[in-house]
Amino acid sequence: MATDLDTKLNKREQYKARLKPYDYFVNEFETIDFDSLGEGDRYYLQDFGIFNTDFLEDEFTIRLRNGNGGRFSAEEFAFLAKLVREYDLTLVITARSGFQLHDVYSDDVAEIWHKLNDNGLTTWQSFGDNVRNIVTDVYDGVSRYAHIEAHPLIKEMNGFIIKNPKYVGMLPRRVSIGISGNEANVNSFFANDIYYALAKKDGLYGFNVYMGGKNTEIAQDADIFLKQEEVVDFFKAFVETFYTYGSRFSRSKTRLFYLIESIGLKKLKEHILEFFPAERFESAGELQLKHIDFGEFEELRDGSFAYCYQSEFGRLKADELLAISKYAQEHNAEIRVGIDQNIYLIGLPNKEVPLKPAALSSTIVACAGNLCPYAVWSIKDECHEYLPLEMIYKNRIKIGFSGCAKGCGRHRHTDIGLIGLKTNNFGDTDGGARIFIGAEHDTGQSVARQLFSMVPYVHLEETMRLIIALFEKSGHQNFQLYAHHILRCYSEDFLALWHAYNLKHKSAHALPKQEKPLTQDEESALLHETFDDFFLVEDDMKKSVSALVKELWTVAGDDPHYKPPIKRTNFR
Repeated sequence: MATDLDTKLNKREQYKARLKPYDYFVNEFETIDFDSLGEGDRYYLQDFGIFNTDFLEDEFTIRLRNGNGGRFSAEEFAFLAKLVREYDLTLVITARSGFQLHDVYSDDVAEIWHKLNDNGLTTWQSFGDNVRNIVTDVYDGVSRYAHIEAHPLIKEMNGFIIKNPKYVGMLPRRVSIGISGNEANVNSFFANDIYYALAKKDGLYGFNVYMGGKNTEIAQDADIFLKQEEVVDFFKAFVETFYTYGSRFSRSKTRLFYLIESIGLKKLKEHILEFFPAERFESAGELQLKHIDFGEFEELRDGSFAYCYQSEFGRLKADELLAISKYAQEHNAEIRVGIDQNIYLIGLPNKEVPLKPAALSSTIVACAGNLCPYAVWSIKDECHEYLPLEMIYKNRIKIGFSGCAKGCGRHRHTDIGLIGLKTNNFGDTDGGARIFIGAEHDTGQSVARQLFSMVPYVHLEETMRLIIALFEKSGHQNFQLYAHHILRCYSEDFLALWHAYNLKHKSAHALPKQEKPLTQDEESALLHETFDDFFLVEDDMKKSVSALVKELWTVAGDDPHYKPPIKRTNFR
């Protein structure tokens, strides 16, 4: 039976019930005093791309929405560069192919917002309870692996949702959409609430639908095949379904994942059919996905080339924006932004580009770090200082680095995932990372599993080097094959002990290949056989992990690499 607590609208829904976000914009936006915001103001402003918290009340973030499938013009890049310089802003690439402007002060919010929205860019519905940036593969329509171009579909879907008074800020929770007509993608899309994945049925290319993904969960196969011309109708029907049937009570249970958990996929599909112009859905076709490691240059279908400009883990300076803009104009190249936080120049005549990458970051997604109020570390700086970038780049290992459990770095959908944390478990060292490994993310088979709950930053690079060294010793072509054939045969606790004992002995004993997953007794026997000093604490592997890592990582003094987060003031 539902309790009073279960049936009470959450606070955001109470604000929406009193005043719709679109009406707030029409009636109040132009008279907002950004130095004196109330709780409701902060909720509403997110629907128009403005983020602020009560404990950093003078600092704002403005997020740009890209309604063009990650495509930007050279003129838009030049305009952004000018804006960043004029207002001394920090610009980062989001993990949804957009941009965020940080260090926006209250006096400048309205002016910057208008300049963006009056010059061909939009901030609408980039935060808040909206359909967020609809993303696709950066090589959409031009790759040798492309079969359906998603770009026209994305524009049509955006045309339905953007500035639509019924939906602006009015969904129960945010919705992320991914769509790709490519059989090989630079990054996986199974972290989305809805993923249209390339599939084939009866000789026809279309899309299989996956639903209910999020940063910590894999989207589930909905057993639906859509023809290209049905995609937008399904999108409209889904949006109306979620608007109508999504939960508006406990804020922690309002994502699509929880609606599916509550009513099941079958019932959700029945609801969608209420708004879809067909009596039933076709069952899923054959998924058309494979793994390809993309390099710095990629030959395209028409014989031209694409170049991946590696950003500094998602940070871009004004000079970089201008240099990319100028080069694109001179060579008639198209600019695209990937969900891997890198910039791509499409349609180059050869493999020669004078632009030098800011970092070896092409396979690393890093959240905003301490630019965001939820993160305690400057994650983008930690990437520089604590990750073995050369090893990662050489092996094309996908890394996701999040600053908190919200997972904006998609740490559970990568080969090796990290969450930056604080702890007092290891003496004076209070900064470190939780480590996850082994997602089979290309085909949506599994998210990464936890390896260590906390590794102090001073030991992080050594630990990462060992993880990668063991992968290299396996002989597998890529980390996902290693995860499938090796890692999945062992429990999380065994993998933690195996890596920890290797670290203790400065060794690199490779994980043996198994025909099937081992029992705990078999895992214990293998550890005894490999490490002479192995022992179980109270016959419990989890307790054994805890004891061993404390022995390994309790250090005296501070992490020599650690730099405290910069304390910001209102002075320029």
